[in-house]
Amino acid sequence: MLKLSIKEIIRKINAEEPFHAVSEDYSFTLKIDSYAHYICGAVHDGHQFRKELWDNCLHSEYDRWYEEDPATKQMVQHHPIVIAGCDSRFEYDLNRAPEIAIYEDAWGKELWKNPLKTDIKDRSLEKHHNFYRVVHALISKIESKYGGAIVYDMHSYNWRRWDREVPVINLGTINIDNSRYASFAESWCSTLSNIKLPHNIKTTSGINDTFQGNGYFLKYITQNFNNTLVLATEFSKIYCHELQYIMYPEVVHSIQNGLNNKIPLHAKTFYNQFIG
Repeated sequence: MLKLSIKEIIRKINAEEPFHAVSEDYSFTLKIDSYAHYICGAVHDGHQFRKELWDNCLHSEYDRWYEEDPATKQMVQHHPIVIAGCDSRFEYDLNRAPEIAIYEDAWGKELWKNPLKTDIKDRSLEKHHNFYRVVHALISKIESKYGGAIVYDMHSYNWRRWDREVPVINLGTINIDNSRYASFAESWCSTLSNIKLPHNIKTTSGINDTFQGNGYFLKYITQNFNNTLVLATEFSKIYCHELQYIMYPEVVHSIQNGLNNKIPLHAKTFYNQFIG
């Protein structure tokens, strides 16, 4: 893996060069094995939390981990194009617009002992800005090459905080072009329900059940590109014990294997139906 500047990453994308890189500030990774017509993203996979924030933060490391989406990059790591955040959403949230990307409070709890200074916020927002410069270049390249693209926007959520039964997989679709893609999103939801999981976990799936797909990653791409579909795909945290801070690697592996099979076939169908 290379450490590259934003300028160099964008140059390589524009030149259609395969590469594996981390940004020079270590805020995100981008792997491009080939310029396929589909992209996988894991914007909340990151757990890094820069040291100058530690003493001022009221949340523990566990508190942060609980609200992050651990292992979502691993779930899609073998696909041709994978972009993933390295930093915790508690520093800045890549799935929020810049003006609200830095939390004042998080899930009902104050986040900072003292308000963040402007220069500290600016360093975080620069990373947010640079991530979307690369996203824009990447989607532009794929759309110019194929006429369209599909993005699998991977997330997870804490099922234990719900007081009702919730699906293992939720697809958020209210901000996609449903006049064009509703039936295709429904087919993705149905496909996901066929992923086999261990420990007799029943793979239920639903659309706009727990979350509706209001993230900035989806909105940014949808609003800036006419022929790219973003599917906000959330797994409930059946792959860890969210209260005991324990990962279940065998469940993560099963999800990864299922997506290794399902995503390329689904993306090929999308290409044939909407692009090719």
